[in-house]
Amino acid sequence: MQPLEPDPTVGRFERIASHGFGCGHNTYAHSMAWFQDHLYVGTTVHTLCLVRAAPPKTPAALDPWPVPVPGDLFSLDLRAQIWRYSPDSARWQRAYISPIISGRGGKEVARDLGYRGMAVCRGDGEARPSLFVSAGSSASRGIGAHFLRSANGVDFEPWSVPGLGDPDVVSFRALAAFRGRLFTSPAGMARAWNVSSRPAVLECRDLDSGAWQEVSKPGFGDVENRSIFELEVFNGQLYAGTTNPKRGYEVWRTDAEGKPPYRWRRVVERGAYRGPLNEGVTSMCVHGDALYVGSGIQHGGYDRNFGVGPAAAEVIRIHPDDSWDLVVGSPRKTRKGFKAPSSGLGPGFNNFFIGYIWSMASYAGRLYVGTFDSSIFLRFATGERVTKWLRRVGAETVVGAEGGFDLWSSTDGVTWNLVTRTGFGNPYNYGARTMTASPAGLFVGTANPFGPEVAVRRGNGWQYELNTEGGLEVWMQRNGRVPS
Repeated sequence: MQPLEPDPTVGRFERIASHGFGCGHNTYAHSMAWFQDHLYVGTTVHTLCLVRAAPPKTPAALDPWPVPVPGDLFSLDLRAQIWRYSPDSARWQRAYISPIISGRGGKEVARDLGYRGMAVCRGDGEARPSLFVSAGSSASRGIGAHFLRSANGVDFEPWSVPGLGDPDVVSFRALAAFRGRLFTSPAGMARAWNVSSRPAVLECRDLDSGAWQEVSKPGFGDVENRSIFELEVFNGQLYAGTTNPKRGYEVWRTDAEGKPPYRWRRVVERGAYRGPLNEGVTSMCVHGDALYVGSGIQHGGYDRNFGVGPAAAEVIRIHPDDSWDLVVGSPRKTRKGFKAPSSGLGPGFNNFFIGYIWSMASYAGRLYVGTFDSSIFLRFATGERVTKWLRRVGAETVVGAEGGFDLWSSTDGVTWNLVTRTGFGNPYNYGARTMTASPAGLFVGTANPFGPEVAVRRGNGWQYELNTEGGLEVWMQRNGRVPS
């Protein structure tokens, strides 16, 4: 199996942070924002330990588990962190770390396990914008997910009540600024990953009060829309992408005018007519005169809870007139006519292991698309069908060629250039989790939950060893300019 070679004309990336900022338990660069001439990165910690503690109903067959998990999960340092980077001095500083609080039953717990979203917003009448951060919390001990606010990038304060009044709301993901207001949606409940009991779009109009109200029907009137995963502003409208494991994702838009609940119009239905194989919208990005939308299936491309997949992810693009094109994916008949990928590339950019299109950014006239790649888990797989195939192919052959996320780039959505097929040379970088374009350059933050230790085969057995390649990384492309 021969790996594709990166295109050297796209631009050179350099690593500016590694090994979880020196703490391998910082496993996800879960959110990013450019604010007051600095890059801000929100982390999630010990991700694979958290997954092990709350697995799906039928978890993947892995033996050994890739990282050691203690008998008491809460013996780990589960405090999420926010880091800031100055391109001028090329220095990182930890700007914030979650406090320890008295949680449910009076038990101590890190208030925030991860910072999943960031947005910069200036409210009506405010002189300067603030940085807002959405968090995830413990389902068993937490008191509900928080939001943070910082006016200066140094001092972060809790903003809004935990869980917006519901302690079972343990996560917020999407966070978008539009018309001087903030928009979000619950994206995690106790005992339910990436699912909300009331998946409505919420709006905060008064940023001083931190008060929220629903501005859409829950699930846009469809109980199968289990969450609203992505929010993006395009063509003077706010777009929302859902997760729907029965019929496939939907995309809705509103101008957010008038009195709530606003008028919403459905733009894409039935997973762009691929059905549940396009289970959820996992990324959105405006590039040129189109909104690009990436898909994914929960749990790395195979949602065992709902019986969806396995399948690789797709990319579509939506135009201002609500028409849409298939960019990367499977040709098919639809109610909108026959759709073939403009790129000629199949699902996952022709890579079966691509479970999500996890991040996108438009920078210097190019669209960058980052993925989640599950192939590293083949090292630990024990499922009968998988191991039979691996005996013939070899796990290390696959990991050597495919291990690590893919990063692709295009000027027009038709011709694509490969930036990396192997997570910038680190197979443990299984996801390009977030990207941010700035005046200083383009930043890519990775998901790498294989630290501080990872299982290593020694002879006929396994042992856990320090993994110098474990923990999140941040990469930067300095050349190029952000279009005005």
